[in-house]
Order: sequence, then structure tokens, then C-alpha cells
Amino acid sequence: MIVILRLFARLPLGMFHIVGALGGRLAYALSARYSRRLQANLRASGLCPDEATFDRVLRANIAETGKQALEYIPLWFRPEREAATLVRSVRGDDAVRAAHAAGRGIIFLTPHLGCFEVAALYVALHFPITVLYRAPRVQWLDRLIVAGRGRGNVRLAPANVKGVRMLFKALKSGEAIGVLPDQVPRFGEGIWVEFFGRPAYTMTLIARLWETTRPAVFVASALRRQHAQGFDIEVEQVEEDLAGVEGMRRMNAAIERAVARCPEQYLWSYSRHKRPPGAPPPPAAESRPT
Repeated sequence: MIVILRLFARLPLGMFHIVGALGGRLAYALSARYSRRLQANLRASGLCPDEATFDRVLRANIAETGKQALEYIPLWFRPEREAATLVRSVRGDDAVRAAHAAGRGIIFLTPHLGCFEVAALYVALHFPITVLYRAPRVQWLDRLIVAGRGRGNVRLAPANVKGVRMLFKALKSGEAIGVLPDQVPRFGEGIWVEFFGRPAYTMTLIARLWETTRPAVFVASALRRQHAQGFDIEVEQVEEDLAGVEGMRRMNAAIERAVARCPEQYLWSYSRHKRPPGAPPPPAAESRPT
């Protein structure tokens, strides 16, 4: 299958975006649960001040979500340097280079915004990066992810104790790590913190990493250009204290600022506010009468 995907990866990015956009619209039309969640999350975000804006962002987001699902193929299965040429511009990377030159550990927070995969690929051209990932239950899919992501200077850290140790070691060695900060953690690995005005079970890992190693922290977003013309990476440094619960609130606020710049490309269909198995209910739900 990997050989076949490498052949498909040679197709123009525009082909993946056209098919992906159609697939996104089809998924939205066929799944009532999917469409309800996407609409509810977008509306609750407060980023659409009126119905006209909501309709415009919703239509765009349905297509952008489909594009995200298929653009992994050229990014994972083209040679690394060739795939990285899809990055057309980078803004805010001066602070990243300065932190790396000073021997400081770096955390890249790459939320489900735009094409977060290409950000790690681009960073890996310049220095090693260890990326936290959660292995899927389907074994063949895990093999594809490892083959696609774990190339060159990209090291994969599983979402377990071993992987966390890898992250700490990388930061203490002055290297970079990449984390999806808006991924719902397992019970015991997070607490309820507001995200776009609603409680979201938020990982405590970033706060622990920051308290222990005091790295430089950046929110990195790779936004799609129109007409499949590649990606623009935007990097914003998070300079506040990220320790404890207040630090987690500041982290979520930094992610919200990045999403607000391009809500059309955020993964609103993701169940960001779900309650993981075993986790206590969010504070608001906990206080409601039963």
C-alpha cells in the first residue's frame, strides 16, 4: 500500500484538494451527527457575529476539512524536501531560530488548524523535532502514519509514559517537540479548562513540560492558500507563564487567537468538548441538579 501511496503522492496538490473538498461535502450531507457537531462547535465559538458570516465560514469549513483529510498523502509520501516546497512563506520564525541558536528547548503547539502536518515537516528540515502522536487502533493505519510521519529529523513519541520521557529528554537537550494541544487527552492526563467559552478537557502535559524545562513555546499554524498554491506557516510565541491551571488557560487562549485568524480552516467537526471515559463531568454539568 505504501508503494501505491507514493505513486499517488506525485499527483498535484490541487487534485487532492478537489477530491477532498467533494468528500467533505459528502460527509457533511450524509452524517447528521457530523454536521450537527460541526455546526454546534462553530456557532458556540462566538467567531461568527451574524448568520451571513456563519453561513460563509460553515460552507468554507466543510470543504477545508475534506482537503485536510487527503493532503496527508503528498505530505507523507513525497520525499521530505519536495513535500516541504509546498510551504510558500513563514512568518514569525526569527524567534524560533534565536531560541534554537541559544540551545533552548522549543515546544511547537500545532492545533487542528490548516495543515498542521506540514509544520513539523518544515521544522525537521532545519533541526530535529520529536512529535507526540496517538497510535490508532487499526494496525495497518498505524504503519502508514509511522511511515509517513517518522522520516528524516522527525521522531515519533507515542502517547504513553515512554513518549512523555522522550519529550522531556528532547527539551532538556535543547531540541524541539510538537504537540496537538487541542486533542482530548485520556482521563488522568487533563483537567477541564475553558476553550471558546465552554469547558474542554485539556492536557496538563504542556504545563508540566514548561514547569520542568522552561522552553520557548510557539503556536504554529500552516494555512492553506487558495487554489492549492501551498501553505503559509504562521508562528506566534507564547511568552506567558504556562505553569498550572492559569498556564493552561493562557495556552488555550493562544490557540483561540490563532483559530480566530482563520476559522474556516479549523477542525470544528472534532469533539473537542467531549468527556473522556472515566473523567469527571465538567464543572458546569457537575453543578446542575440531577
